[in-house]
Amino acid sequence: MTIQNTVLTEYIDDIAIIRLNRPASMNAVNAPLRSALTKVLYTLDADPGVRAMVLTGSGERAFCAGQDLDESVTIDTINLADWLNRQHAMYQAVRDMNKPIVAALNGTAVGAGFQIALMCDLRVAHATLRMGQPEIKAGLASIVGSYLMSLQIGHSLNQALSLTGELISGERAHALGLINDLVPIDQVLPSALDRARKLAALPQTAMRMTKQRFRECTQAGFEQACSAGIRYQLECYATGEPQQVMREFLSRRTHSALSRSTED
Repeated sequence: MTIQNTVLTEYIDDIAIIRLNRPASMNAVNAPLRSALTKVLYTLDADPGVRAMVLTGSGERAFCAGQDLDESVTIDTINLADWLNRQHAMYQAVRDMNKPIVAALNGTAVGAGFQIALMCDLRVAHATLRMGQPEIKAGLASIVGSYLMSLQIGHSLNQALSLTGELISGERAHALGLINDLVPIDQVLPSALDRARKLAALPQTAMRMTKQRFRECTQAGFEQACSAGIRYQLECYATGEPQQVMREFLSRRTHSALSRSTED
């Protein structure tokens, strides 16, 4: 196993398992993870010994709980565009993969984590995990995530999930078509590996060309969503609402941690 800061890479024959590795923070995305994941993905895509990838999270709680709030709370209207452009680059790395990539959703997948999962080719999950787009509850517009959902589900359902910030179970996500395979929790990774092996066994050029065509069909919309995300989030951040919501959450988290420490 090769450790690259916040990302672990393990090889099983010609399948690479990529683990987001911040379990104490529910594998939330911060600058080191963002940079490491982007680098690892392009490295594996260029490796002739790798024919498919499985992306999962470390620990039992989460695949990825979205953006790290300790980082997000430091963002303002001055550095927002640069921050979102770096996020865009990480997302683009997932989209750019010429080799099949399967998401093994071992736990919570919300916000950025939900979006990363939607950009993978297939998704395997268990019934009780929670997933969705809760951005609106944090004072943020749901832009990129709403676009990605539009590729999977209908407009009215997308609108309901985006406007309410409702999280749904793996079972419901499977019924809606957001999840390909619903399996027992202990079978998520084995089932994702099985999917990856079957994809890896298919002709590589046909796989690459098919993925490229899907990317071509959606790239313009994805770019527009990312650009719109900057415009709309700038307006959200200018109100101070996201910062206030995040500060209040972090304050509650600190108070809860102190209470547990006192009890111990």
